[in-house]
Amino acid sequence: MSATTAAERMIITSLAPPSTPRLRLESTGSRRTLLDGAWWPRSTDPVAELPGLVLALDKVRGPVNRLVLAAAGWDSHPRRLGVAGRVLRLGYFTSQPVSLLTAIGDNDRIDLLVVPPNTADGMADAAMVLAATTTNLVHAQHIMLAVSIPTTRPIDGTAEDAWEAEGGHGRPVPSPAQ
Repeated sequence: MSATTAAERMIITSLAPPSTPRLRLESTGSRRTLLDGAWWPRSTDPVAELPGLVLALDKVRGPVNRLVLAAAGWDSHPRRLGVAGRVLRLGYFTSQPVSLLTAIGDNDRIDLLVVPPNTADGMADAAMVLAATTTNLVHAQHIMLAVSIPTTRPIDGTAEDAWEAEGGHGRPVPSPAQ
């Protein structure tokens, strides 16, 4: 059993008002989604960024009381954060992907893609849309790569033309001599 240090018991509270988070949530609140949405913080300072996120999640899903974060990717690792008169417990884990934040409430769990603060607007928007899509099958740690890979689309958009454009052979190709 390890002893708790004074620093671990200390409650950190931001002196600045909470910022409005850049947050996109899956609209139905379905339990069958891979991710519940995405969050794009403005910095890697958890004391500055997390209060606004927590308050926004409180409004749409109910009170959050614990956050699970990646050990990497944050400037500091406070264990307790004061938000709106209550104390949130924060856990930082090396096994948690940097691109994933899990918010836990009394009866709910919310898994969010964390978009890196320095991400270009277009890429961040695409990643947030994908993460908040009910049918998304891409895990948080792969979403930024998925939205950065250019896709090609056939001119008329048919499945057969897409297959042909990707190297499939659906119909015989006449030779020039015929």
